[in-house]
Amino acid sequence: MTVTLNAANRAQFGVSDIIRRTQGDVLGAFGLGPIECPYQTIRARSYWRLRDYGGRHESRPLLIIAAPIKKPYIWDLTPSTSAVCLCLRQGLHVHLLEWTPASPPAGNYGIDDCMLAISEAVETITNAAQRAKPYVIGHSLGGTLAAIYGSYLSDGIGGLVLLSAPLCFQASESHFRDALITLVPREISDSDPFPGSVLSYASAMASPGTFIWSRLLDAVISVADPLAMEIHARVERWALDEAPLPGKLVHHIIDWLYRENRFCRGALQIREKFIGPSSLSVATLAVVNTVDDVAPAISVKPFADAMAEKVHIIEYAGERGVCLQHLGILVGRQARAHVWPEIMSWLKSRN
Repeated sequence: MTVTLNAANRAQFGVSDIIRRTQGDVLGAFGLGPIECPYQTIRARSYWRLRDYGGRHESRPLLIIAAPIKKPYIWDLTPSTSAVCLCLRQGLHVHLLEWTPASPPAGNYGIDDCMLAISEAVETITNAAQRAKPYVIGHSLGGTLAAIYGSYLSDGIGGLVLLSAPLCFQASESHFRDALITLVPREISDSDPFPGSVLSYASAMASPGTFIWSRLLDAVISVADPLAMEIHARVERWALDEAPLPGKLVHHIIDWLYRENRFCRGALQIREKFIGPSSLSVATLAVVNTVDDVAPAISVKPFADAMAEKVHIIEYAGERGVCLQHLGILVGRQARAHVWPEIMSWLKSRN
């Protein structure tokens, strides 16, 4: 089965985006919307914005690369579940690179354009921090983009942290990977926005256990724990906040990464340079969720093996109350109590 994207059902999925956002707004009206830390936008282009959350200017800067699939407030749901707040309290000067929803004519950008955006963000931060190189951290496909950037221009950053970020996409190694590439259409228009609900639908079809049944189970087992239930509901609200993606970027992610595994094979070309594991020379920390079907250990291990001593891996066993295990490292209480202190210790050891 493949998700067909002709003019008619493209419009239907566009309406689905609107309906899902409206459902999310209803949950937000009941107090389940994000409660984000204050920030300033210090640089913006047609398809991205750079946020500055402040912090001590003499501290090492941290750049969060948001995933392009959803809005970035999963990093900053509430003060008690916010990775942004946690990093600020640890004395880091926090920034976040946010991808804006695709709309013509600004929607036609791909992975190479993302690398230019990250490069400009890093340069902006480095200049403001008196040449201090920022740490770069990313979750999911935000982590994949961060790793690609680290392989492309390692000299500009002080360290790389990858949270549940898939790096390798070998055939037959991940059921989610194999199913996803059969569902997302091979012919994707680079110039048209790609409805966000298409990827949500395809992901649910590719791994119903992950995106449907485990979410229902998490809701059931969280009922007796009010805080876990609140986190679950807030993540559900975030998941409904669909936005269109650039067709070119979806094309690059599905074909270049998922179908052809170019990055792990050292065959991904950014501008004039081919990059892969051997290109990533900066110290790297990877957190792998052992119960995550979206970014399983097999999607990281071959890349890490090729890097040898330059990468350190932390395993995280997931937890209840996170709605989707793939998001546990960002919103989970056990992750916050036991994994994030290790992340912070690793970052401080880089000074």
